[in-house]
Amino acid sequence: MTTRAVIIEDEPFARQTLREFLAETDWVELVGEAHNGPDAVRLIGELRPQLVFLDVQMPGLSGLQVLERIDYEPAVIFTTAHDEYAVRAFELGAIDYLLKPFGRTRFRKTLNRTRARLESMKSAGDHATLRERAESAQAEKLTRLFVRDRERILPLSIDDISRLEAADDYVILHTGGRTFMVGLTLQEFEQRLPADRFRRVHRSHIINLDFVVSIEPFDRRLLIKMRDGSEVLASRAASQSLRDLIA
Repeated sequence: MTTRAVIIEDEPFARQTLREFLAETDWVELVGEAHNGPDAVRLIGELRPQLVFLDVQMPGLSGLQVLERIDYEPAVIFTTAHDEYAVRAFELGAIDYLLKPFGRTRFRKTLNRTRARLESMKSAGDHATLRERAESAQAEKLTRLFVRDRERILPLSIDDISRLEAADDYVILHTGGRTFMVGLTLQEFEQRLPADRFRRVHRSHIINLDFVVSIEPFDRRLLIKMRDGSEVLASRAASQSLRDLIA
């Protein structure tokens, strides 16, 4: 079944790029374009597309203001040259986020993710709200995060996270010799990380089993040595759980 889409974008080059890439996608039909916020509100209301490519900064109204003014809630992919909007985009339940300029590879990854999400939304009901979509996204297993690195926002695959460490109201992610602090709790991570690879071994630690070098007995508990040279002492309960993994 074809998905009807519109492009809301004030930059001619970005519109042309989206138009060309969409022409190569057989399951998406481009049905309209708008160049500013007020026209976007009218276009979405009239055409009621299933998918909207929405620029964040436009004349008249911002992309976020457009979403506040429409009474129809399509799936949204934000496009912008300003990566500081990435976190806010996902808080609003956006399916994905394209940082301009983007190429075919990034666009195709976004479309693959979008197609899977649209099928999921279809099975859940056509009129799910943005809030409901955001809650649904939160229930899904994590595959990537967006983390702050000074003035930038970087994508981070969970496959690259070796361990997670609680720090008051934040969690420190350890990856590739670097650390990133995010405003989620360890419990939230535990619920959304794949349980076959990530284990909570202490009230303050979750480890990625793929990064474990060795596990050694230590005073009736287990000492976990990680690939980056760090060590984590598992709690007694977690130690027993880890022993169950040992053949």
